[in-house]
Amino acid sequence: MFPAKLGFKMPAEWTRHAGTFMEWPIKEALWPEPYEETLVAFSEVAKKIRGFEPVIMIAKPELVEQATAYCGPHIKILELAHDDSWMRDNGPTFVTNDKGEISGINWMFNAWGGKYPYENDDLIASRVLSTVEVPCFDAPFVMEGGSFHVDGEGTLLTTEECLFNKNRNPHMTKAQIEEELKKYLGVSKVIWLKQGLYKDDTDGHIDNLACFARPGVILIQTSSNPSNPNYKRSIDNLKQLEMETDAKGRKFEIIQVEQPEEDYYKDMYLTLSYLNFYFVNGGIILPIFGGKHSVNDKRAIEVITKTFPDRSIVTINGMPIIRGGGNVHCITQQMPMGIPATII
Repeated sequence: MFPAKLGFKMPAEWTRHAGTFMEWPIKEALWPEPYEETLVAFSEVAKKIRGFEPVIMIAKPELVEQATAYCGPHIKILELAHDDSWMRDNGPTFVTNDKGEISGINWMFNAWGGKYPYENDDLIASRVLSTVEVPCFDAPFVMEGGSFHVDGEGTLLTTEECLFNKNRNPHMTKAQIEEELKKYLGVSKVIWLKQGLYKDDTDGHIDNLACFARPGVILIQTSSNPSNPNYKRSIDNLKQLEMETDAKGRKFEIIQVEQPEEDYYKDMYLTLSYLNFYFVNGGIILPIFGGKHSVNDKRAIEVITKTFPDRSIVTINGMPIIRGGGNVHCITQQMPMGIPATII
């Protein structure tokens, strides 16, 4: 039986959370040096989220002591084996129904098309759901939480570059993938943008590119610089969204956020995104990048503050995290309020 058939759907991320799950970094997962900066960044994200809601940090058994030392007494540590630290993608996606009940989806996970080891990460979602005693739906196909956004009212936003990539579900057509998303997430309309950001290691996750601010309103990161590799992508994605309507037939209000300047870490292109932020109860944790990006940082803060006037905007240094390939949204997974779940 599918979640939608039982009345479950994925709530919008701004729906009130019971708490947040994260995973403590593992050096062997190819985090760039200086590695100490990665540990500090993860602990700072956890502490700032904890100012709004509970946080559970998953840590390998041999790293529990380290995670505890960095995160402090207010972050709960859950001892579980895992391979990497991208909780958005290897963790469960939670769904709720009108009765206030909560369940979780255990997607198949293959490390973004087999790019990295994933044996333990493919088990994280089911282990987390078991730990918090939430019923589990096992999905028989590959999916990552950062590859889609929902508005809570029937609309899902994603990219063809990622979901229709043959390194995920080569046996499935686009129509089949769309039908499965409707069955598992309780949506009725899927909006497909063509491409995500240039050189995104996830093959174009939507959570670097665009998100719902509220039903009928989309934030999208764009480039106004014709020499930027995302300039043409920006034009194409904006044209697509301008032609679309949501599941309720509404035309979208589109709010643009100018992307940071191009940047590299050594010879590695950095896929910098302000829209890889994370909703918390009453606030937003927003990555910024400093240095030559300070002017765009300021503009992004202004846009996000104006878009969410009732939320506290808390910034975090996103540079150590993006060196590993993602940012704040990628390393977090929200558990909405629901029955019988209580965050441990």
